[in-house]
Amino acid sequence: MTSQVDTTEDQPQDPKEVRQLDRVIIRFAGDSGDGMQLTGDRFTSETASFGNDLSTLPNFPAEIRAPAGTLPGVSSFQLHFADHDILTPGDAPNVLVAMNPAALKANVADLPPGAEVIVNTDEFTKRAMAKVGYDSSPLEDGSLEAYRVHPVPLTTLTVEALKEFDLGRREAGRSKNMFALGLLSWMYNRPTQSTETFLRTKFAKKPAIAEANIAAFRAGWNFGETTEDFAVSYEVAPAASAFPPGTYRNISGNLALSYGLIAAAQQADLPLYLGSYPITPASDILHELSKHKNFGVRTFQAEDEIAGIGAALGAAFGGQLAVTTTSGPGVALKSETIGLAVSLELPLLVVDIQRGGPSTGLPTKTEQADLMQALYGRNGEAPVPVVAPSTPADCFTAALDAAWIALTYRTPVFLLSDGYLANGSEPWRVPEVDELPDLRVRFASGPNHELADGTEVFWPYKRDPETLARPWAVPGTPGLEHRIGGIEKQDGTGNISYDPANHDHMVRTRQAKVDGVRVPDVVVDDPDGQARVLVLGWGSTFGPITAGVRRVRRAGQHVAQAHLRHLNPLPANLGEVLRSYDRVLVPEMNLGQLARLLRAEYLVDVASFTQVTGLPFKAEQLEHALISALEEAAHHD
Repeated sequence: MTSQVDTTEDQPQDPKEVRQLDRVIIRFAGDSGDGMQLTGDRFTSETASFGNDLSTLPNFPAEIRAPAGTLPGVSSFQLHFADHDILTPGDAPNVLVAMNPAALKANVADLPPGAEVIVNTDEFTKRAMAKVGYDSSPLEDGSLEAYRVHPVPLTTLTVEALKEFDLGRREAGRSKNMFALGLLSWMYNRPTQSTETFLRTKFAKKPAIAEANIAAFRAGWNFGETTEDFAVSYEVAPAASAFPPGTYRNISGNLALSYGLIAAAQQADLPLYLGSYPITPASDILHELSKHKNFGVRTFQAEDEIAGIGAALGAAFGGQLAVTTTSGPGVALKSETIGLAVSLELPLLVVDIQRGGPSTGLPTKTEQADLMQALYGRNGEAPVPVVAPSTPADCFTAALDAAWIALTYRTPVFLLSDGYLANGSEPWRVPEVDELPDLRVRFASGPNHELADGTEVFWPYKRDPETLARPWAVPGTPGLEHRIGGIEKQDGTGNISYDPANHDHMVRTRQAKVDGVRVPDVVVDDPDGQARVLVLGWGSTFGPITAGVRRVRRAGQHVAQAHLRHLNPLPANLGEVLRSYDRVLVPEMNLGQLARLLRAEYLVDVASFTQVTGLPFKAEQLEHALISALEEAAHHD
């Protein structure tokens, strides 16, 4: 490929060896102030533009600026890219870039033998090593003998490369992440022009800083090209066979979800209103939607979670596609208003980007522990449909699905994503407009009921016989004035009612409406029909489960796989599917919430496989769990 980097040093006489690989897993790690997330994001963008399939795992502390040089302060970014279809960020990195001793110590246990380790030797001072418990230098005591270690004085080399700029050593040293990015870009033959363009755009108001970062980036490339320590570079061919024809871009889950909400509003021909309070890891949706006023998007950053959903519900009453975004702690605060939305029977999207709990918990780590809260976390019988995307790109389609349910059935809908999907990224095929569903709705425009005396009136709770949805009457429409509020209503008229029989009828009708939501049957992947074990997942476990299933099948074993998008109501054929297998395994990043639901609903002895570490499952974990399930199924013969 043609490099966009200026070479300032003499080239070696013999070209360096270039080896072909089918996939690579790289992890950048350093202090939370070292720019590891930016470095990983830029390497990901280069990789996406090259045409590889990819999957990422950003992992960073919750503190805005965690203590420098400490284990809790380590921030990392893992990228898995390949010349074929992949599903996870990878179990173990082939390459670790460690910017300091803390980054090395926090990540070295994840490395397989033979992995390459690039360490910034400038940071391996006695004080820095002692801070994380190193009694001797791991670069000298033989503890890294299992790995191919590349000691590189990244800070010194960066400062030397920037000596022509009017920068102090400390300020120049901040560009060491760009030096590392340049080195890795050389090492894996990544395109470079997009990074240089990005830096000029990012620092447009500080052109000297932009050029300094570009100089550091080029110096890293040149270092890889000229140093004898890196004798080999690698190429991973584009994953041409993994992608159907189309236009692709790299996208994170939160960005895909934001685009899905905008697309839903456009397809519904409604304004989009977001009432939200910033909370990790959902805030990026607020940030993104605020950029799109040209699509009729209004964003309101409220003073708290309750105000955010209250404003959103008001927008729903006013005839807009209303959304509120949050995470688990915010859902708890919003629960009363979600119940009000159930009672008012208005469309409202409640987007929960799940994180580790309870309480503040682990703000920047992932978990799937809000399922029970989404289903039952309100007073009274307050049923709400629940939809869960399975990959970062799938967040786009899941948003459209949730909007369709909310608008069609006049109900609040939970969209359960999580931190792994929200911050992770993968290639996404940009859909054609004619591929998107028609979500247009008809507002009530006049009377809909005739009284015994022939008078035509508007009944706000007269229902569609197919969906049980009530009319959506926009305030200000003449003749359609009606009561709203949380007190029970009489069916049909919408008048306040304390009648026991009416309350029983309304509770059962609201439940029947949710139960009647049309959801597709669950599809089972059982290639040869010989499987006796079914692995069933939901949400972000899709990638690791599928990777684990592929491993088991490659070993000659038979395993069936299914994945749930709709968690309320559940697919109509799910009970039949569960009873078709000798053993059902449900992996979840909680203590078995879906498994508990399935046992109660279908009286099937579902087996749980759980993890609540704040990290996604690894394919190896699920491979072992599936092998154990297969052995248990065979043992019962």
